[in-house]
Formats: sequence, structure tokens, C-alpha cells
Amino acid sequence: MFDFLEGYDLLGAFWTTVQLTVYSAIGSLIWGTLLASMRVSPVPLMRGFGTAYVNVVRNIPLTIIIVFASLGLFQTLGITLGSENFDTINFRLAVLGLIAYTSAFVCEALRSGINTVPVGQAEAARAIGLNFTQVLTLVILPQAFRSVVGPLANVLIALTKNTTVAAAIGVAEAAFLMKEMIENEAQLILISAIFAFGFVCLTLPTGLFLGWVSKKVAVKR
Repeated sequence: MFDFLEGYDLLGAFWTTVQLTVYSAIGSLIWGTLLASMRVSPVPLMRGFGTAYVNVVRNIPLTIIIVFASLGLFQTLGITLGSENFDTINFRLAVLGLIAYTSAFVCEALRSGINTVPVGQAEAARAIGLNFTQVLTLVILPQAFRSVVGPLANVLIALTKNTTVAAAIGVAEAAFLMKEMIENEAQLILISAIFAFGFVCLTLPTGLFLGWVSKKVAVKR
């Protein structure tokens, strides 16, 4: 029944999906945290930039962002991100596009966590002489992260599924291989079931584990 899988690197395709997810998740967490910090900053310019970025990027389809990364950054501006290999360039551009898109959702999830921290704690921290950066990093963000593990898990699961858009610029991840197999093999239902099962295996354990972590680290108020 599964003889048609011979000649296709199924595990390699899903490994590429995992790499896209991991690199994009790390980058999105870093950039999303910076954006959330800007959105609650006392500096109007930073606050305006963070708000504008989130509102604009969240309303642009991910496909457009990924295609722009390839056609605009690479083919038009010649940005290669430190590589001469075409496949590596496309992979890195896909990660960049995923970070740019996903960080907007990370920012909003984290900002909701910041809003759950009592205002009195920030005021007390300022009263003992801490500046904004110290209040944010030492008092606010540690509690905010603990309260948004669940929402961030949802963002991570969505990111895992969004990696399929990277196939639009030729990144050889799971969706790209699935398209190739459907074109070459007369096994549409079976191929779809295999790849659906693969994504369930990636996302379900992640959701269950982070749900458990969320309960363990939840802030008791």
C-alpha cells in the first residue's frame, strides 16, 4: 500500500518543517517581546511603531509576506542572507518572513499577559528607583510570560501549520513534497492522510506539553 513512498524523502521534508518552526519560533519570541515592550513603552515614537507594525502585519496574508521576501528581498534587492546556495537562501527568507508575521501575534499575546500584572507592582518598582527597562525585565515580563504560556502555545501550533506557505518559494518542506507526490502518484486520499497525520504528530504533543507547562507555571492571584 505504501510502496509509492519509495523515492521520496518524507522524513527529510518533515525535518525541514521542524527546522522552520524552531528557528521561526525563536526569532518570533525575541522580536515579539521587543514589540510588546515598545507597545507599553512611555516613548510615543516606540509605542506608535509597535502599534503600527502589529496592526499592519497581522492584516497582510502570510503568502504575500513570504513571496515578497523571495521576490523583493532576494531577486530585486539582491539580499542573500550570507549564502550563495539558492535553497539555503529561500529557507532563510522563509524563516525571516515567518518571524515577521508570527511576531505580531506573539506581541499581542504577551501584551495581554503584561496587562494582567497589577499596576501596583510596577509603581512599587518605580518607587524604589528602578527605570522602565528594569521594571519591565525584572518585574513585569517574568509574570507576563507565566500567564501567556497557553496563548503562546496556540501561536506555536499555528506557526507549525503556517510553515506550509514556505512551499510557495520552493522550500522543500512537507507541503512542497506533498504537492510533488500528488502530481506524480494516483494516491490523493492516502497521501493527504499521511501528511495530515504527520502534522498531528508535530502539533498535538506540543499543545499537550505546553498546556501542562501553563498549569504548572500559572501565577496564583
